[in-house]
Amino acid sequence: MSADPLLSLRQAIKSRSTITYRNGPEPTGLLASATHIVLSSSVSLPKSAPTRLRKPGTTSSDPSTSPQDFFSVAAVYLAWLLRDASGADYMKQARENGLAVGFVSVTERKNVVDWLEERRGDLENIAPLAAVQSTTPPGTPPQLKASANLPATPFAAKSGEQSSPLKRRYVADAADVEVVKKIKQNEIELHDRTTVLRGVKPNNFAAVKNTYADKLKKLRDAGKSGAAQGATSLTPDPKLQARKPKNQYPIIMISSSPTALITMHNVKRFLQEAVFEPSQEARARAAAEGNTRPDDLIPIYRRRTTIDPSGRETESQSRYFVVDSADALTKFGSDAWDRVVCVMTTGQAWQFRPYKWSEPRTLFHHVKGIYVSWANEPPNHKIKDWNVTELKIDPHRRHVDKSVVAHFWKTLDTWTMTNKPWLMHG
Repeated sequence: MSADPLLSLRQAIKSRSTITYRNGPEPTGLLASATHIVLSSSVSLPKSAPTRLRKPGTTSSDPSTSPQDFFSVAAVYLAWLLRDASGADYMKQARENGLAVGFVSVTERKNVVDWLEERRGDLENIAPLAAVQSTTPPGTPPQLKASANLPATPFAAKSGEQSSPLKRRYVADAADVEVVKKIKQNEIELHDRTTVLRGVKPNNFAAVKNTYADKLKKLRDAGKSGAAQGATSLTPDPKLQARKPKNQYPIIMISSSPTALITMHNVKRFLQEAVFEPSQEARARAAAEGNTRPDDLIPIYRRRTTIDPSGRETESQSRYFVVDSADALTKFGSDAWDRVVCVMTTGQAWQFRPYKWSEPRTLFHHVKGIYVSWANEPPNHKIKDWNVTELKIDPHRRHVDKSVVAHFWKTLDTWTMTNKPWLMHG
């Protein structure tokens, strides 16, 4: 009798066996192109073979007669393999591995994984094993022969103590059917789910529209008159005007450490395109394109959308400069440190020795500090007194990069508006 696929997979996970894939007789590294999942040297299962795990809404008890009612070996294995993936990523990878339909749902995945890892008992949607065959091999002791001939299912329990795992099909009583027919004949249907949503008369919101149209017109007129009278009625802050010459673009400094997550090789793509690319990969890609060394001064262009009081959207582009050394900073002139708004650090104090403020507490009083690390790294106790904001980068999930970069820009905008507002529109 062949091994049960579901129990074989559970045993392989329990023993932490190396699970591989095979396409016919040849090994393969991709589940999508495989025909078999190899659990051990003696157990190889067709990935399309049905298991005893029933699909929702089905009541079949035998995978061999109704395989369409049961999840395949690949579906159960993929639920365990992607147990830590997000719901969207799990469904995306399931489709990429040929399971556009027939994969374990996101809501059922945790129960299946817990059962495979033996953290819970049997699931209700797992069909029982087939009955043990009554025939026994020659030479079997009498005690084992007697036990082999016992029924596979337990004795019937008392009413209310045990219920059948399969739902019985409901058959309506003929007398009840006739009574229901008579009741329906006398019913008067007042509303259905469509008519109940409709009012007695149509609603007209023209008054609301006209009210807000007047308010928006007043706002526009006030803005125009304020701009016309600004030169005579408003006196700009001379301190602010003196510190806002043209081409005063803000500067971001990063660490020059080769182990830093954000370097001159990948910073432009990270901050401008919101995509994190490992520094080594970015460096190899640049070398293949003929760029052996990165520039010591990199411009970053950031698009922003603002909404004025009238509701009109305006798109603008801001420029920032990124450097990784104090020497490169000298290219901006003697007041370069007045334009530095952010310093990214890996938590190594030697980075600040050539800076204008070499002591971390003093430095991060004058600039915004950002500590960049992996999301799965433990807290760094060295930075607890540095007044820095942690920027966590996920090692694998690239779709979260946009939210990380958006959090960085929001944090930097808030700090700059409070401490160096003349650089906000540089």
